[in-house]
Amino acid sequence: MQATSEDYVLRDATLADVTTIARHRVSMFRDMGMLHEHDATALETGSRAHLTTALADGTYRGWVIEYQGAVVAGTGVILRPLLPRPESPRGGEDAEVLNVYTERAHRRRGLARRLVQHVLSWARARGLRQISLHASDAGRPLYEQLGFVPTNEMRREWAAEEV
Repeated sequence: MQATSEDYVLRDATLADVTTIARHRVSMFRDMGMLHEHDATALETGSRAHLTTALADGTYRGWVIEYQGAVVAGTGVILRPLLPRPESPRGGEDAEVLNVYTERAHRRRGLARRLVQHVLSWARARGLRQISLHASDAGRPLYEQLGFVPTNEMRREWAAEEV
């Protein structure tokens, strides 16, 4: 029997979901070809520790989709204070979307779209003026369809041995 959209339940992530979210995060980087396998355990352990604190203190908000009681997809946002700027003279906060992931067996069913649309609705209801993310090649078309546009962000990185 083919699963229908009603079979997938979207809910807020809780501390009980930390292990799954961390595993999804590792799988996401693995799928993008950005993770050396010898780093997977450390990434998962570090992600679990960070998510446990951030979910508890509200600096990370997450949502998951369950199928038959198991989490099969999820996403989250990190909230950041926003210094006043021309388009937001009183400051406030913005958010970065991350950890958008769907397990392989459940892909191509609109779950990532559903999650990101939920995040966008949540952000608007919260009064956020902007929300950003780093798109994988596979995710870019979806994000563009949902109104995300490239920005002028630049980055400077150091190798691990330099810090």
